[in-house]
Amino acid sequence: MLSKVVRKSVTARPLGLRFKSILQLSSTLTNYPKDHSVSEPYLTPSFVNNEFIKSDSKEWFDIHDPATNNIVSKVPQSTAAELEEAISAAEKAFPAWRDTSIIKRQGIAFKFVQLLRENMDRIASVIVLEQGKTFVDAQGDVTRGLQVAEAACNITNDLKGETLEVSTDMETKMIREPLGIVGSICPFNFPAMVPLWSLPLVLVTGNTAVIKPSERVPGAAMIICELAAKAGVPPGVINIVHGKHDTVNKIIEDPRIKALTFVGGDKAGKYIYEKGSALGKRVQANLGAKNHLVVLPDAPKQQFINALNGAAFGAAGQRCMAISVLVTVGKTKEWIQDIVKDASKLITGSGFDKSSDLGPLINPSSLERAEEIIEDSVKAGAELLLDGRGYRPSDPKFQKGNFLGPTILANVKPGMRAYDEEIFAPVLSIVNVDTIDEAIELINKNKYGNGVSLFTNSGPSAKYFEKHADVGQMGINVPIPVPLPMFGFTGSRGSFLGDLNFYGKSGILFYTKPKTITALWKSNNLDDEILKPSTSMPIQN
Repeated sequence: MLSKVVRKSVTARPLGLRFKSILQLSSTLTNYPKDHSVSEPYLTPSFVNNEFIKSDSKEWFDIHDPATNNIVSKVPQSTAAELEEAISAAEKAFPAWRDTSIIKRQGIAFKFVQLLRENMDRIASVIVLEQGKTFVDAQGDVTRGLQVAEAACNITNDLKGETLEVSTDMETKMIREPLGIVGSICPFNFPAMVPLWSLPLVLVTGNTAVIKPSERVPGAAMIICELAAKAGVPPGVINIVHGKHDTVNKIIEDPRIKALTFVGGDKAGKYIYEKGSALGKRVQANLGAKNHLVVLPDAPKQQFINALNGAAFGAAGQRCMAISVLVTVGKTKEWIQDIVKDASKLITGSGFDKSSDLGPLINPSSLERAEEIIEDSVKAGAELLLDGRGYRPSDPKFQKGNFLGPTILANVKPGMRAYDEEIFAPVLSIVNVDTIDEAIELINKNKYGNGVSLFTNSGPSAKYFEKHADVGQMGINVPIPVPLPMFGFTGSRGSFLGDLNFYGKSGILFYTKPKTITALWKSNNLDDEILKPSTSMPIQN
C-alpha cells in the first residue's frame, strides 16, 4: 500500500521545473493487508529513477476491493510530463546498463529472486485486496513470475554467442545485444506474474523498461519494482507509469521505445500490435482464449473431475488458460452429474478466507457481462445445470461484492455466446460429441489456440490428439498446460500476435538483436609491394 509523503524536492524535467512529492510503501515484509479493512484509500505513485513519486495529475481512478467494492486506493492518469520523465529516465539509463557486465546483471538477478521469494506473502496480500484472488491463488501468481526470474539467472548460458573460423586468419562471431527501452502493458488478472514475464529478462539482457500495470491492480507491480531497486538495479532502468488510453498510446508511439510486450484482450492487443508494428517496433501480444478439455471414456474419472473443476473455476475463471469448454466424448457425458456435484461444493468468498476456493470477479461490469452471457445462452438452448448467479457470502460486508459461483451449462453449441466468447468468469460450457475426431474438428474450428487438454489412459489416442489438434499449448492429463520458463508460453492462432513468444529461449530472442562481426587478422603479413586493390566480390578460402 502506498500513501505516506516522506519528503519533497525540486527536480529538473524536460518540460520544466516542479516540486515532486516522494512517497514510500506502507506495506513491508512483515506488515501487509490481512483482511479487507482499509482505513482510507492509499495513493498509488509512479516509479521513476528508483523513487515513488506522487502524480500531479488531476485525473485519478478508484481501485475497488472486488469482495466489497469499497475503494482501497487511487491511481493516476500519468500526465504528459510524467510519461516523458519516465521514458527519458529509461533512455538515459540504457547506455550504462547495457555496458554493465553480464556477470553483474546476473548477480542482481539472483538478489532479485531472493527478495521476491521473501516478499511473496506481502505481494500476494495486495493481489487479494486489489484483484480478489484467494490468498493461495495469489501466491501461485507470484510463484509463476518468480520462476521466470529464476530462469533469467541462467542468462550467462542463454546469451552465449557463436564463433566460427570461416577462412584462414578470419573468423565470424554472432552476438546478441539489447534493444533499448521496452514498453510492457500488463493485464488485471495476473498482477505479479505478467510483469515478471518481462521484467527479469529485460534486466538480464541489458534493456530498460517502462511498465504500465493495469489501472485496476497496480499494487503488486509497485512492490516488485521496489524489490528490484533493493536488489541493485540502477535508477532509470525500471520505470512505472499509469493510466488508460493516453498512456498506452504514448508507449506505442514514442520512437525511443523499441519493443512492446502486451497481455490482455483481443481488441487492445490487436490495436497495440498493428500500430506498434506499423511504427517498426518489435511486438509480442497475448490475446484471448477459449480452452477446451476433451475427456475420453478410458480416462481416470475422479482425477479428471478434480482437475476439470479446478481449471474451470480457479481464479474465478479469470485467466487466459482457464478451461471454459468441456468436450465429452461418447459415454463420458454420463459423468456430467458427478462434475456438477463436485463443483457445487466449491466455496466462493473472500480471498483472505482460507476456506474459499474462488473469489469475486474484478468489477461489477465483468459480473454483469458474465450473467448476460449465461442468460443469452440459456435462451439459445443451453441447459443450466449449476447456477452461480446471485451468490453472496453470508458475511454482510460482502453483500456488494462481485461474486459469481461456479456455473455449468450443458448442450452448448458453437454460435452460442457461452461458446463463442471468452467469458473470463467461473462458467463451464459442455459440448457432447461421439468421437475424438469430432472433438479435434471442434477445437480446430475455434479461432483461438491458447491451450487444450486431453484426459485419457490411451497412449495412441494421446499421440493422435497431439498431432492433429492445432493449439499452441497442450496438456495430456494436465488441465492447464502452461510450460515452465525454460520453455516459452506458446499460445497460437487467434491467441497470439507476433513471432517470438513470452519467456524461455524465444523471450531472450525477443529482447535482443543479433550482430555479426567478421574479423581478419593476418598471421603472416605480406610485403605491401605485393598487395594491390581488388574490385571483385571477396571470397574466403
